[in-house]
Order: sequence, then structure tokens, then C-alpha cells
Amino acid sequence: MTGSGVGRDGVHGARPGREARIGGGLGRRDGPGRGRRGRRGGRGEKAMVPEAEFTSYYGLPVLNPPVWKAADVAAYLFLGGLAGAGSVMAAGAQLTGRPAAARALKISSLAAIAGSTAALIHDLGRPGRFYNMLRVVKPTSPMSMGSWVLAGYGPAAGGAAVLDATGLFPRLGGTATAVAAVLGPAVTVYTAVLIADTAVPAWHEGRHELPFVFAGSATTAAAGMALVAAPLRETGPMRTAAVSGAVLELAAAKLLEHRAGLAAEPYKKGRAGRFMRAGEILSAAGTAGSVLLAGRGRTAAALSGMALLAGSACTRFGIFHAGVQSAEDPKYTVVPQRERVTARGTRATA
Repeated sequence: MTGSGVGRDGVHGARPGREARIGGGLGRRDGPGRGRRGRRGGRGEKAMVPEAEFTSYYGLPVLNPPVWKAADVAAYLFLGGLAGAGSVMAAGAQLTGRPAAARALKISSLAAIAGSTAALIHDLGRPGRFYNMLRVVKPTSPMSMGSWVLAGYGPAAGGAAVLDATGLFPRLGGTATAVAAVLGPAVTVYTAVLIADTAVPAWHEGRHELPFVFAGSATTAAAGMALVAAPLRETGPMRTAAVSGAVLELAAAKLLEHRAGLAAEPYKKGRAGRFMRAGEILSAAGTAGSVLLAGRGRTAAALSGMALLAGSACTRFGIFHAGVQSAEDPKYTVVPQRERVTARGTRATA
């Protein structure tokens, strides 16, 4: 029996067609001339690598999803925005001679900030954890700065509401109203900075637009509260504010979807998508009602205001759930990272 072998003088007994070919195992065996045709046509073999599946070790997500409860944190986001924007509108109403609207907004801001703080403390688990945040001042930490803003805003909003309702110490009440109005914008948008300062893709990639979404949403909510609680004759500026807030919120949300790319996809899918669509519909209905119907009757004004409040709440819940969904799916973390690495490599080569 004869066979092939390798000796000092080389290979002997080799049969033709049995030579090892580099890369030969990568192609398909459709015929002997397939490789030659590929070379003649200037094309190599097609890559047979399957598309990547975005998985991780043991099936766990790349990021740990937020463990916050939606009922607590999403409510905290909504109520804080309502309180801050309400204080700004209350100061404006007081300066323009609308005392009933100013009083209603001051009381609603006090109730909203109390509810927001309660939701935050409930999610933290112990009140002492909130107090511990006030032990240091860390300008680079949104949570630290937000805690101090809340610590200053809460007493001011409370003093403004109580002193206005009782009629005591009007000058002190005016000062409290002014302090609450100054801190109100920070209370309105600092929560957007807080969630964007995380690794959660849907929040972090929208860090430039989320503060504007929160500001617009809070403005529509405060305007809606005024339409519900204030006399009809004093709600003219609030109806204008509702339109401005809705336009700002919608424009910022659309810009976020365009600029954030893949990371904005969770805002359109699943529970987050349903909340966001509901928010858009309710905000549009409330804005249209405030412009066309709210000036004609108390019932229409109240219904328009409730639609604006519900739309703002749905938007905050949608943003919260979008962040959770994006953290649970690895592709929202992996794909943007690869795109950034590729872009850096392209710039370096250029």
C-alpha cells in the first residue's frame, strides 16, 4: 500500500488536488471554478459571518437597569416640574394683578413639591438618606446640587403659599414668592440633568434635549393647573404659556429623536412608546382646548387643564420607562459605542 509522506528531499507520493489551500475552507463548495471566477471579477469570497447578536455573559444585560420604582421616581419627576413652573407663574400672576391665580398656583406648588419629596424619600427607603445628601456640597453631582435646591425651594414655596392664604406678613410673603420663583426653574429641570448624568442610553444620549423637554412639559402642567384652579378671567397668560410650553416640549422631543439615533428608539416602543404617544395626544388636545375653548366657559377651561396635566404626566412616565427599556437591551449600549470608536478612528486616519 502506497501513500504520501515527507522526507528530507520534500513531499513524495502526493496525489494531485490534495494540497492545502489557504482560505479554502471559507468559501462554499459550489464548483471548482468558483474561486477563479471571484478573482477574475475582482471580487473575493463573500463573508459568511452571521450578524452579531447582542448578548452578554449568562444572559445578563450590559448595564444594570434602574431599580427605581416608576410610581415613585416618575411621579417625583412630574411633581417637581409642576411645582417649579407653578412658582414662576405664581410670581408673574402676582406682579400682573391676578391674586386668585397667584394663590392657586402657590398652593398647588406647595402640594406638588411635598408630594415630590415624599415620592423621593419613599423610593430611597429611609428619610435619613435624603438628609445625608445635605452633609456635603458637590457641584459636580446633580443629586447633591438638586438636594440643596430642594432644601431651599421647599421652605420658600411653603412660606409663599401659607402667608398668601392667611394674609399674614405680606412683605415676607412677597420675598418667599420671589425666592421660590428664582429657584423654580432649577427645580423644574435639574431632574433632567440628574437622569441624563447616568449611563442609561436613552437618557444619556438625550442629555442636551431632555432639560428643554422637561421645561416645556412643566410649563404645560403649571398652565393646566391654573386653568383648573384659577378664575377664568385671570387665566389669559396661562393659556399663552400652555401653547409655548407645548411647542417647546414637542420641538425638543423631536430633536432628541433625530440626534440620539438608535438610543431614541425606546421612546417609540413598548410601554414608553405608549406613554409618549398618550402624552403627545393629551398635550395637543389640552393646548387646542386652551386656545379655542378655555376662554368661553369654566368647564372647557377645566377639561383643557386636566388634559395638559395628564399629558405632562404621561411624558414623564414615558421618559422613565424609555430609560429602563434601553438599559435592558444590550444593543442600545453596544452599537453607539462602536459607532463612536469608528468615528474616532476615521478622524484619526484623516
